[in-house]
Amino acid sequence: MIKALFEYQFLQNAFISGILASIVCGLIGVIVIEKKLVMMSGGIAHTAYGGVGLGYLMGFEPIIGAFIFSICAAIGIGYIKRKSGTSSDVIIGLFWSLGMALGILFIGFMPGYPPDLSSYLFGSILSVTKSDLYLIIILTCIVTLVVVILYNDWTAYFFDEEFASIIGIKTAFLEYLLLILIAMTVVVLIRVVGIILVLALITAPAATAGILTSNLKKRMVFSILLGSAFCFAGLWISYELNIASGASIVILSVICYFIFYMANTIHTRLKRKRVTDGHI
Repeated sequence: MIKALFEYQFLQNAFISGILASIVCGLIGVIVIEKKLVMMSGGIAHTAYGGVGLGYLMGFEPIIGAFIFSICAAIGIGYIKRKSGTSSDVIIGLFWSLGMALGILFIGFMPGYPPDLSSYLFGSILSVTKSDLYLIIILTCIVTLVVVILYNDWTAYFFDEEFASIIGIKTAFLEYLLLILIAMTVVVLIRVVGIILVLALITAPAATAGILTSNLKKRMVFSILLGSAFCFAGLWISYELNIASGASIVILSVICYFIFYMANTIHTRLKRKRVTDGHI
């Protein structure tokens, strides 16, 4: 595959998009886990399906529709959650269902045979186009800059939201901004692993990094490195075995997480046993 990487443009696009997806996953995934927003990320991702369907129906780029719907879902979920006090699980479930239903409805309104949406649902990193790549680059740069510039504010917000508010940090603004960043991350990942599998790639590398270190900055770095390794290995497996790229990347990510989790559990138990034996 290494030789083919230098010969074929589609493989180069896939490799670059995988690296960029790993960067946003590494940054946002750690934040999502820290703030316990995993299911909210899933709700935003699935709402994007409505935008994909609208794009096909109206004749514009479906990924742009996914971007618009994701941003609207992020702001809508955040606003209703803050203003009404309604359980976030209820809001997420409603947006999740509404987005999927609208996508099906819009596709149903199209004349003739419906388009194949498998690449948007399950990802197809090998079919990433130049225009997709440009959008991914722009969104990755925006997410990275916002996280880096506001890193100190994010740190305070994560660990003690009440204290952050007392010292003058606008926590409401950070919450809305975080949801918008999650929406951007979802759009980056749609072409890589698809709407259905977005949640796994956001959480698996970050969760694995959390096993290795508790330091926030190191977790982000490790998550980026792990995500890059998962994307490249999954891409290689997909290319060699001619199987779905998104599924390959996600399966590999989840398997590696469980391997690290079991190894860490065994190590912890052995350490406790040694301490207990030492006291006897």
